Amino acid sequence: MWLKPEEVLLKNALKLWVTETSNDYFVLQRRRGYGEGGGGLTGLLVGTLDTVLDSTAKVAPFRILHQTPDSQVYWSIACGATKEEINQHWDWLQQNIMRTLSVFDSSEDITSFVQGKIRGLIAEEGKVSLVLEDDPEKFREALLRFEKWFCLPEKEKLVTYYSCSYWRGRVPCQGWLYLSTNFLSFYSYLLGAEVKFIISWDEIWKLEKTSSVILAESIHVAARGEDHYFSMFLHLHETFLLMEQLADYAIKRLFDKETFQGDPALSDPLQITKRGLETRARNEQFRAFFRLPREENLLEVYESFLWVPFSHFNTLGKICVSENYLCFASQDGSQCYVIIPIREVVSVEKPDSSSRAVTVCVRGKRALRFSEVRDYERLADGIRRRCGVMASPQHVASGEVSGEACHALIEHFEDNPEEVTLMVGQKSTSKAVSTEALMTVFHPQDAENLDPKMLKEKMKEQSWNIHFAEYGRGMSMFRTKKTRDLIVRGVPEALRGELWLLFSGAVNDMATHPGYYSELVEKSLGTSTLATDEIERDLHRSLPEHPAFQSDTGISALRRVLTAYAYRNPKIGYCQAMNILTSVLLLYANEEEAFWLLVAVCERMLPDYFNRRIIGALVDQAVFEELIRDQLSQLTEHMTDMTFFSSVSLSWFLTLFISVLPIESAVNVVDCFFYDGIKAILQLGLAILDYNMEHLLSCRDDAEAVTILNKFFDSVTNKDSPLPPTVQQAPVGNNDKTLHPKVDIIDLIREAYEKYGDIRSEEVESMRRRNKLYVIQTLEDTTKQNVLRVVSQEVKFSAVYLDDLYALFKRQHFLSCYWMINSPVLLHHDPSLPYLEQYQLGHQQFRTLFSLLAPWAHCVSHDALSLWAFRLLDENQDGLVNFKEFCCGLDILFSGSFTEKLKFLFKLHLPPAFTEVETGSPVLSKGHRLSHFSPLSDDLSHFSRLAVSSPDVPEDGVIRKSPERGRGKVDLQAYLKQWQDELLKKEESIKDLPRINQHQFIQFSKTLYNLFHGDPEEESLYRAVARVTSLLLRMEEVGRKLQEPSSPPSAPLEQTPAGKEAPAAPSSSGDSPSPPAAPDAMPAPQEVEWSFAFEQILASLLNEPVIVHFFEKPVDIQAKLDHARSAQLKTRANQ
Repeated sequence: MWLKPEEVLLKNALKLWVTETSNDYFVLQRRRGYGEGGGGLTGLLVGTLDTVLDSTAKVAPFRILHQTPDSQVYWSIACGATKEEINQHWDWLQQNIMRTLSVFDSSEDITSFVQGKIRGLIAEEGKVSLVLEDDPEKFREALLRFEKWFCLPEKEKLVTYYSCSYWRGRVPCQGWLYLSTNFLSFYSYLLGAEVKFIISWDEIWKLEKTSSVILAESIHVAARGEDHYFSMFLHLHETFLLMEQLADYAIKRLFDKETFQGDPALSDPLQITKRGLETRARNEQFRAFFRLPREENLLEVYESFLWVPFSHFNTLGKICVSENYLCFASQDGSQCYVIIPIREVVSVEKPDSSSRAVTVCVRGKRALRFSEVRDYERLADGIRRRCGVMASPQHVASGEVSGEACHALIEHFEDNPEEVTLMVGQKSTSKAVSTEALMTVFHPQDAENLDPKMLKEKMKEQSWNIHFAEYGRGMSMFRTKKTRDLIVRGVPEALRGELWLLFSGAVNDMATHPGYYSELVEKSLGTSTLATDEIERDLHRSLPEHPAFQSDTGISALRRVLTAYAYRNPKIGYCQAMNILTSVLLLYANEEEAFWLLVAVCERMLPDYFNRRIIGALVDQAVFEELIRDQLSQLTEHMTDMTFFSSVSLSWFLTLFISVLPIESAVNVVDCFFYDGIKAILQLGLAILDYNMEHLLSCRDDAEAVTILNKFFDSVTNKDSPLPPTVQQAPVGNNDKTLHPKVDIIDLIREAYEKYGDIRSEEVESMRRRNKLYVIQTLEDTTKQNVLRVVSQEVKFSAVYLDDLYALFKRQHFLSCYWMINSPVLLHHDPSLPYLEQYQLGHQQFRTLFSLLAPWAHCVSHDALSLWAFRLLDENQDGLVNFKEFCCGLDILFSGSFTEKLKFLFKLHLPPAFTEVETGSPVLSKGHRLSHFSPLSDDLSHFSRLAVSSPDVPEDGVIRKSPERGRGKVDLQAYLKQWQDELLKKEESIKDLPRINQHQFIQFSKTLYNLFHGDPEEESLYRAVARVTSLLLRMEEVGRKLQEPSSPPSAPLEQTPAGKEAPAAPSSSGDSPSPPAAPDAMPAPQEVEWSFAFEQILASLLNEPVIVHFFEKPVDIQAKLDHARSAQLKTRANQ
């Protein structure tokens, strides 16, 4: 590797380096302790220095120096990890530099020329790969160490690296932590003690920051049943966040099949950088805080003061600018923030240059004044450019005049409404789409009704109208503590839909996608998928007691919204609980609004909730359990089994308490959820458990605790609800009210905010990330246990061996996904499929793993064998082999009897494993690979030649199985029939095997010869096979003569076509004899076809003890597994 030229004082380096060769201008040196004469105390000291100190020159064992004549100052220009690498650099200098240097007169010119050449080479090398790194030079040095120490595939992208201490017990090892796209790697070398390990991100169970008496602050990583602790970081928080991001990236890409389309930071695993990850984290935090669409990215941040008119003071905070939004959040504890869509900006003014102020006028006769903005001109110009408004002809000095100019523009738009782009309904919606909320249709408010509840409802509306007058209305409304207080007290029925849209951010999606919902409805009408079937099944289970969903109006609206969303997001499609949530949304919002509210909930506010494995809900349950341990320790001490809280709270999270609370109370919970997110649900859950603490502590079992909670939910009321009794939900529990008096939902929510309101959203998100790894790995472990339980009944492997095999099989699946942008293998992992089909291998992956584990490691035709084995084990011909099929094949090779192994080999030479197309290759001599053998092509095009295959083969060669997966409708009957066939499958008898024809027999004989290659009894085995093949051919000749007595006498055996086709043993080195081969002869005019039954071949081979002994030799399974585990990554690196 060429290095940026740096001065080296040779006098101080002589003790650590030895000169290998030199000339007038360059010196090639070797590090002491490396190569010949290495080791000893010098080697230990040098190795320790190389690991601890951050210097490439002290890591690479070879280097080249440029020497300045008559000077003690030398310049390091190259280093190398091997002698071959450094010699290439040396030869290049000899051929391209040495002749030119003799032209220069002064040593300064020579040095300048050499330095310029080297810098040019470095710039050319790093033009593509290192252009995005913060410090390309240092990163190149770290990359050299990373590649040298861990020998990972070249495609593995190093993201960043840190110096740290790794704790082995109570002893710290100072070394280097390397974070790459797919692995966490550590290396340390101290006085001869080397510590080196690699952990895949997808193997990590726990990743957290910890502290103890010994370790002030450290990072704890749990993987493969082992705990690893790292400390002494210069920037521990930064390191931890990057590790979290990389682990989450691996989980999403490998387990959830996320492709990250439209996300440049993560779309290509070969181009991930630290800078890109940090930018992405900032963007995610920005979008989550302000509830902005996923397309928004944080572009600029300005520190400034914002004039708050309702408080009459300036609040300090930060302006955050994205492509379509101008946001402000206070930093002085006032919890004030505001979101200004650029589309609503009417004018931008710079009223006073001395105060560096910018005034932004928005629709609604409102102006926001930002002052003390360091780069206020850039901010103003940027907003104008994005919103397309021009500056006023004259810049006036007074803020009041600026406000008048804004108001004039506002009045212009109010007088000309056709010029105003409304926030919603920009396109006429489909006639089939309802444009009214169901509550206004089925429960219109009577303005003349003056009962106490309606009067209180009017008072709430008045409070909100006063709030709107002071704080603004719509997207640019100031959001403060007072806003939250109003939310806690309950949102008026008339304003609920508007405020849900506002606080969820759904109003932004709807404003930027006019007509989108109507188009989806039209496209999705008439589609038939698994999702639509499930939707139809659940339509009448959605709030069945509400009049709106006892009529076709409500049912049709619910069907359209759910079907449109399933069409928009087929990855989620439809999941139970979505119908309950959507039905409540439709009560207070029209169809289009309800659709965008559902998008906000499913895709932003409750990520990963609504899928087959409901991972998001399980993660939030784990967060809830963690909060219970922290906040309600008395309860956890009494109920040691925390799974109770998981089982009882699942519906709380999935339906936002709608399924357990009366509808008139549940909507208040939804109010808080849209304002505060999942934090509101967690707080309420804690408050409910706290309220029932005394009763729960007296419970004797879980059933009694569930009964107590159900009775509590039945006692929750909303005394201020104006809904009539026909709409309100009646209690479904026991009518005994002695245990729980009536509890008002507003009081319960207020208590939740007072007791647990200090839980910060940032803490919740951190807990989510921390628990997600554990939840995912727990689900994966459950999958593994189910698979092993099924497979263990079919094979003779012990539980330990099966566990190791599963780990190897799963890792082989992921190895093919690590370094591809959109790996087709990821499409084969579907958590909704049966356990056995969640991880499967294609041919290339199978070939690699089969070669590592098969007992016949020396077989020269192992590529062909792996192909035939793959076809044979792929019982359903879908181009994939699952774990059960893989283990059944290996079980025969490791633990099968002689007859079972021979039958396996025999079937490898029958269709569908072996095809006639492949018999055209000539007989191979020993030691030669089947390089021109047709099945060894890298693609799977050979499947198209099989009679059992479909003629329509995809580009990747993999034939998809039926029933079809994914978006289409799944044929459940086909799955049931397949399952029934497996149950009825009987043991295959050797008499059921078809006969093997002459082409297949020739290849069978060649395979036997190849199996014996490298065996100590190779010579005896060759002779035995030759005797068997000769005997079988003679038997066939005699049998044919007996069956055809009237036929003319055939030629001698040596002259028959069969004799001509008799296989020749591979030629061997040394004195190994060759099996007999027939001389060349002209074939008979009519070639006679012959074949053998398996019983004939079995009986003949049983007469050869040396062959029987070869197949019955015990195999060291543990050694094979250990070898495969250590070589799996290296095999991939060498491909």
